[in-house]
Amino acid sequence: MDLKEKRLDGEVLFEGRILRLERDRVELPNGQESMREVVRHPGAVAIVALKGEELLLVRQFRYAPGCELLEIPAGKLDPGESPRACAERELREETGYRGSLERLGTFYMTPGYTDEVIHIFYATDLVYDPLRQDEDEFLEVESIPWSRALTMAAQGEFNDGKTALGILLVQEKLK
Repeated sequence: MDLKEKRLDGEVLFEGRILRLERDRVELPNGQESMREVVRHPGAVAIVALKGEELLLVRQFRYAPGCELLEIPAGKLDPGESPRACAERELREETGYRGSLERLGTFYMTPGYTDEVIHIFYATDLVYDPLRQDEDEFLEVESIPWSRALTMAAQGEFNDGKTALGILLVQEKLK
């Protein structure tokens, strides 16, 4: 059975600085029609950065959930920017470090309503080489022992999905 849905037509409901909301009319695999609302996003990166046996994290207030979250460094792709270049920039902006980067994978964050993907990288051999943070970005850099990060990820203590996933991917790589 072909599960693909065919876009028949659509409209842009909202276009902002970071995302666009579209509503499409689609034909379902059984020939029926339905509506789909989709948030279009340029994509992002996230970096699991290990400085020796310490994981570098950032604590910041996230407006959408209305709370502070402890996360791996991350950021949105700029137009025409490669995921690797974005990861290099975001790591330096958010933690002050640059390092050797290895791509771990690309993942859809919430495929039920958005096309946003996050490219997750693993950073090692860190050297202090900061870039200035974005003007609207307020965060604190924290580090925790890698063993503590593993326990927290395994016990569901990170409320941020990309952080838990990134930590578990690196742990699998280090086995």
